[in-house]
Amino acid sequence: MAKEHRVISADSHVNPLPTIFQEYTPAKFRDRAPRVEQRGDRQVMVFDGRESGATGLSSIAGTKYKDYKIQAKTFDVGRKGGFDPHARVEDMDLDSVDAEVLYGGTVNLQTDDRDLRVALMQAYNDWLADFCKAYPDRLVGIAEIPTYDTDLAIAEATRIRKNGLRGVLIPAIPGIEGSWSTPADRPYTDSWYDPLWSCLADLEMPAHMHLGARPLTNGLASNLIVSVTCNKAMMMEPIASLIASGALERHPKLKIVSVESGIGWMAFTVPWMDKVWEKHRYWTESPLKETPSFYFHRQVLGTFIEDEVGVRERHVIGVENIMWSTDYPHADSTWPHSQQAIEADFQGVPEDEKRQIIGGNAARLYGL
Repeated sequence: MAKEHRVISADSHVNPLPTIFQEYTPAKFRDRAPRVEQRGDRQVMVFDGRESGATGLSSIAGTKYKDYKIQAKTFDVGRKGGFDPHARVEDMDLDSVDAEVLYGGTVNLQTDDRDLRVALMQAYNDWLADFCKAYPDRLVGIAEIPTYDTDLAIAEATRIRKNGLRGVLIPAIPGIEGSWSTPADRPYTDSWYDPLWSCLADLEMPAHMHLGARPLTNGLASNLIVSVTCNKAMMMEPIASLIASGALERHPKLKIVSVESGIGWMAFTVPWMDKVWEKHRYWTESPLKETPSFYFHRQVLGTFIEDEVGVRERHVIGVENIMWSTDYPHADSTWPHSQQAIEADFQGVPEDEKRQIIGGNAARLYGL
């Protein structure tokens, strides 16, 4: 009998060591791939003429808040489950989590050479596929694709689907992540993306947007408290773009996932989109045949870590549109106290709705 996944984190992370690129990047690009070098007692990653150190916040789950540090001396610091699948499953068992959806990637490896960018994306995707193959019924990998070129993006999505990955990552705000994404003049309202949406729908690979939005005022993007406070509600833009443009109407099987953005703001957004549409649908010649909330409920899901407001307003958002997560091993993670976090957020929630949110929706979306 197939295992029933009762608790699934729909947003967790891997932290591949930079050394993977020397192993997985094609030989043609290997001498230009990231490499690790020693600087005294510190490791640095060398890439494209730049050096960068390890960050502690990406693998600090379970650490006391007062001991948080943004810098680390080595890349293997913190929870080993970020790069070792066996250590990963041990930590999942400790947290009573049955399966996890995994994000990571190469978004920080910026270069103007797009051929090199694609090679690094493919190297990461292949490493992630191997990571997940160690426990295929428990680890669900989300691939990177080069969204600045729909032909390349389609080819990579098709390739990596055959290798076991089950979704793709796209930038939340096109252009904001530089050469990783589409130029800023290609918003998600543009039908230029239609071939990609068709491909992803046919492959049954959801498109995931993992934050990425930033405060608008110059200088605030580097203020972590302001940025992390604001960036969740900023995911309203790409969701509204995909709905209002008719993209979800044209591609009814395409699924969109707003990741690590929380869900409380969705309780305002879903009915508000309908009000805006009703007032302005005629003079704007809206392409929608149904209300915006119809497409949201049919095709959009959101993940949250701790969000008592969103859970309370789950019927406005849609019980079937919400997925719980741990964010392991990042600084905001509930690990190793996720069960206590669930109990705190789900007080008074009927058991069938709780089961759907903490695992059932993710199991259905990813075929677990």
